[in-house]
Amino acid sequence: MSSLPLVFDAPKRGLPPRHLADLSSDERAAAVAELGEKPFRAKQLSHHYFSRLTVAPEEMTDIPAASRKRLVDALMPPLLTEVRALACDDGATRKTLWRAHDGTLLESVLMRYPDRATLCISSQAGCGMACPFCATGQAGLDRNLSTAEIVDQVRSAAAVMRDGLMVDEAGAPSPGRLSNIVFMGMGEPLANLARVIRAVRRITDPAPAGLGISQRSVTVSTVGLAPAIRKLADERMQVRLAVSLHTPDDELRDTLVPVNNRWPVSEVLDAARYYADTSGRRVSIEYALIRDVNDQPWRAELLAKRLRKHLGQLVHVNVIPLNPTPGSQWDASPKPVEREFVRLVNAGGVACTVRDTRGQEIAAACGQLAAEG
Repeated sequence: MSSLPLVFDAPKRGLPPRHLADLSSDERAAAVAELGEKPFRAKQLSHHYFSRLTVAPEEMTDIPAASRKRLVDALMPPLLTEVRALACDDGATRKTLWRAHDGTLLESVLMRYPDRATLCISSQAGCGMACPFCATGQAGLDRNLSTAEIVDQVRSAAAVMRDGLMVDEAGAPSPGRLSNIVFMGMGEPLANLARVIRAVRRITDPAPAGLGISQRSVTVSTVGLAPAIRKLADERMQVRLAVSLHTPDDELRDTLVPVNNRWPVSEVLDAARYYADTSGRRVSIEYALIRDVNDQPWRAELLAKRLRKHLGQLVHVNVIPLNPTPGSQWDASPKPVEREFVRLVNAGGVACTVRDTRGQEIAAACGQLAAEG
């Protein structure tokens, strides 16, 4: 089978200028030195961005005023401007529409639970995978996001949590901590693999080198780019892999997930097993349940059989009730059908649960992100 490159960009628009979050700690020190400043200024800048979560030069009072603006202009160019933020679920879910430097639109979704706060981030503007039941996939790919554009979604959400702009379990706004990151927003993360890997490092490196979120609290999703799954495994990180499978048979998956024509189910599951063996982490299988399309009992039984064969106990299935998208002819399976599907997968020896759905009212749920201005 042929493989995708680590990074490929749609030609419409360009990436933003270099940013602090694009660079490793050593690269930041070198960049500061190129500007004629002492290398330790890089650590100060990193502290403000990753620990204090600020890009405002007037707040960086430990840096001389004469140097402050020049450093910020050179290494913290504006990346994302908030166009609007919508809330639902009584204020516990917040979807933000961002505009990048070139007018590109993207979205991220922050969800607060009693025991955690999870941010769903985008790795591309749009998506080129063309899955017919996903609003993002139907819109097509605009461009890849830069490492820093990915990271800045996380920094902004961490500031929202810190500043008490999300409600807690009592329904009152209160400060909290961003704890979990899922690459399940717009785009196919493994089609922008090199930048996604760098973004994961910035998100998880200890402060002030990064945001200090545990790798084990980060999930990277894919529709099944098998060679890229193996490359991600070879990074030897502890992030969780989530594979959007949606059906266990190639005949239907060729239609639901067109990339299956390049890497069929068996090849995707073999790559997932390689990831599980390399990382020691259980793989998540995402399964959007669609009425009369992929919800038959025989598919539940086949799913359990194939997962047990390829992944053994190193797997968990997340059943996702299909979220409505404009113009789609499909909808979610009835609850009795959903319950029977989950029962059959569990009876087949594979752990299976239904994922909590958030954000439907504001088109923030899985498959609904469309970044409409």
